[in-house]
Amino acid sequence: MITTKDSEEFLNSLRQKDYYNAHEVLEKIWYPNRFDDSNEIKILKGFINAAVSFELIRLGRIKQSKTPWRNYLKYRQLLFKLDSNKQNIYYKISLQIEIIKREF
Repeated sequence: MITTKDSEEFLNSLRQKDYYNAHEVLEKIWYPNRFDDSNEIKILKGFINAAVSFELIRLGRIKQSKTPWRNYLKYRQLLFKLDSNKQNIYYKISLQIEIIKREF
Protein backbone atom coordinates (compact mmCIF):
# COMPACT_ATOMS: atom_id res chain seq x y z
CA MET A 1 0.00 0.00 0.00
CA ILE A 2 2.16 2.85 1.26
CA THR A 3 5.76 3.10 0.10
CA THR A 4 8.73 4.29 2.13
CA LYS A 5 8.95 7.29 -0.20
CA ASP A 6 5.28 8.19 0.41
CA SER A 7 5.65 7.81 4.16
CA GLU A 8 8.74 10.02 4.24
CA GLU A 9 7.01 12.66 2.11
CA PHE A 10 4.00 12.57 4.44
CA LEU A 11 6.20 12.83 7.54
CA ASN A 12 8.32 15.62 6.07
CA SER A 13 5.20 17.56 5.16
CA LEU A 14 3.90 17.18 8.71
CA ARG A 15 7.21 18.33 10.18
CA GLN A 16 7.24 21.35 7.87
CA LYS A 17 3.65 22.15 8.91
CA ASP A 18 2.51 21.63 5.31
CA TYR A 19 -0.55 19.70 6.39
CA TYR A 20 -2.37 20.21 3.11
CA ASN A 21 0.42 18.49 1.19
CA ALA A 22 0.59 15.72 3.79
CA HIS A 23 -3.10 15.10 3.14
CA GLU A 24 -2.50 15.02 -0.62
CA VAL A 25 0.34 12.50 -0.36
CA LEU A 26 -1.87 9.88 1.26
CA GLU A 27 -5.03 10.86 -0.60
CA LYS A 28 -3.50 9.61 -3.86
CA ILE A 29 -3.09 6.17 -2.28
CA TRP A 30 -6.34 6.09 -0.32
CA TYR A 31 -8.78 7.51 -2.87
CA PRO A 32 -8.56 4.76 -5.53
CA ASN A 33 -8.86 2.16 -2.75
CA ARG A 34 -11.45 3.95 -0.59
CA PHE A 35 -14.05 1.20 -0.96
CA ASP A 36 -11.62 -1.47 0.22
CA ASP A 37 -12.60 -2.63 3.70
CA SER A 38 -9.03 -3.35 4.80
CA ASN A 39 -7.59 -2.00 8.03
CA GLU A 40 -4.65 -0.62 6.07
CA ILE A 41 -6.91 1.61 3.96
CA LYS A 42 -8.78 2.72 7.08
CA ILE A 43 -5.51 3.63 8.80
CA LEU A 44 -4.51 5.76 5.80
CA LYS A 45 -7.91 7.45 6.05
CA GLY A 46 -7.18 8.15 9.71
CA PHE A 47 -3.80 9.68 8.89
CA ILE A 48 -5.45 11.86 6.24
CA ASN A 49 -7.98 13.01 8.84
CA ALA A 50 -5.17 13.90 11.25
CA ALA A 51 -3.54 16.07 8.57
CA VAL A 52 -6.90 17.74 7.85
CA SER A 53 -7.39 18.39 11.56
CA PHE A 54 -3.95 20.01 11.80
CA GLU A 55 -4.64 22.18 8.75
CA LEU A 56 -7.91 23.36 10.26
CA ILE A 57 -6.14 24.21 13.52
CA ARG A 58 -3.49 26.09 11.55
CA LEU A 59 -6.28 28.09 9.91
CA GLY A 60 -7.77 28.89 13.32
CA ARG A 61 -10.80 26.67 12.79
CA ILE A 62 -10.48 24.83 16.09
CA LYS A 63 -14.09 23.69 16.37
CA GLN A 64 -14.08 22.24 12.85
CA SER A 65 -10.80 20.41 13.53
CA LYS A 66 -12.40 18.19 16.16
CA THR A 67 -14.39 15.97 13.79
CA PRO A 68 -11.45 14.85 11.64
CA TRP A 69 -9.39 14.37 14.82
CA ARG A 70 -12.08 12.04 16.23
CA ASN A 71 -11.98 10.13 12.93
CA TYR A 72 -8.22 9.77 13.27
CA LEU A 73 -8.66 8.39 16.79
CA LYS A 74 -11.30 5.95 15.55
CA TYR A 75 -8.96 4.52 12.93
CA ARG A 76 -5.78 4.71 15.02
CA GLN A 77 -6.89 1.74 17.11
CA LEU A 78 -6.67 -0.42 13.97
CA LEU A 79 -2.87 -0.21 14.20
CA PHE A 80 -3.08 -2.96 16.80
CA LYS A 81 -5.11 -5.18 14.48
CA LEU A 82 -2.99 -4.66 11.39
CA ASP A 83 -1.15 -7.51 9.74
CA SER A 84 1.13 -5.73 7.29
CA ASN A 85 4.81 -5.65 6.42
CA LYS A 86 4.41 -1.85 6.59
CA GLN A 87 3.36 -1.87 10.24
CA ASN A 88 6.54 -0.11 11.44
CA ILE A 89 5.91 2.69 8.95
CA TYR A 90 2.38 3.13 10.26
CA TYR A 91 3.57 3.21 13.87
CA LYS A 92 6.19 5.81 12.97
CA ILE A 93 3.54 8.00 11.30
CA SER A 94 1.18 7.63 14.25
CA LEU A 95 3.93 8.62 16.68
CA GLN A 96 4.72 11.76 14.67
CA ILE A 97 1.02 12.67 14.56
CA GLU A 98 0.78 12.33 18.33
CA ILE A 99 3.88 14.53 18.79
CA ILE A 100 2.40 17.25 16.57
CA LYS A 101 -0.95 17.09 18.37
CA ARG A 102 0.79 17.74 21.70
CA GLU A 103 2.40 20.87 20.19
CA PHE A 104 -1.05 22.39 19.54
